Order: sequence, then structure tokens, then C-alpha cells
Amino acid sequence: MGALSTVAATFKMTDESWKRHANPWSVWTRFAAIPLMLLAIWSRDWLGWWCLAPIAVVMVWLWLNPRAFPPVEEPTSWAAKGIYGEKMWLADRSLVTGDHRGVQRLLVGLGVVALALIAWGLVALQVWPTVFGATLLIVGQLWRIDRLGRLYEQSAEG
Repeated sequence: MGALSTVAATFKMTDESWKRHANPWSVWTRFAAIPLMLLAIWSRDWLGWWCLAPIAVVMVWLWLNPRAFPPVEEPTSWAAKGIYGEKMWLADRSLVTGDHRGVQRLLVGLGVVALALIAWGLVALQVWPTVFGATLLIVGQLWRIDRLGRLYEQSAEG
């Protein structure tokens, strides 16, 4: 089981929650949670241990998010197709072949670099690695959703 499968299992993603997560509002508000989580962690400098409260709020939102929006039964939006593609990929990794596999590997590497920069920035309370890492993370996630959306479209065509 890969890291994403573990995350999906941790979040107790059912078929219904996947459909709700495919709602574009779910996708975009999860992206909005990234800077909020970074700010919550950064707030340890001002709030001390009280920073755990905003961190907990963001974590609860991340758990609640895939359940908070109406389900998408037929994916037509870019975001919905990407999430349906992600669900397919997690269920059967062999669906990602050729160019898709190479891009997925590149995006994993990009994600590792992004997380390392974010960690460095948050530990040292340095703005540039935090912001640059978050930017890389978001760009990588957008690219991943795009590729998984193409995977979904290809499977729907054939």
C-alpha cells in the first residue's frame, strides 16, 4: 500500500466520500488549507503551544472536507475528473503507464523537495523556503490532478 492509499484509508474514504471529494469546492478548499496549515504551524512563534488549536482546526477541516460538499455522480469539471482519476489510480496502480508513470515519479520527487523546503522553512521560521516549498507543492498537486484527470478521460473513452 502506497502513501496515498494509506492517507485515503486514514481519512476513511468511502465511495460516497470520493464522490463528495470530487466536488470542485472540496478540491479548491483543500488547496486553501495548505497556507492555513503553514500559518497555523508558523504561529507557534506567536502563540506557543496554543498553535495546536489552529493546527487542530485545519486537520479537522481536512478530515471533514471530503464529506462536506454534494457528491459528483458524473465528473465533468477538471477537478472532478482528476479526483475520479485519483480514485481509479489508487485502486489499480497498473492503470498508470508510459508517460503518466514518468510524470507521477517526477511529481513524487517534486513533492519530496517541496516538503523538505516547507519543513526547513517552518523549523527555521524562514519565509522563502516555506513559500517556495508551498508553491512547488501546489504546482505539483495541480499537475498530478491534471494527469489523473487525463487518465480518467482515457478510461472513459475506451
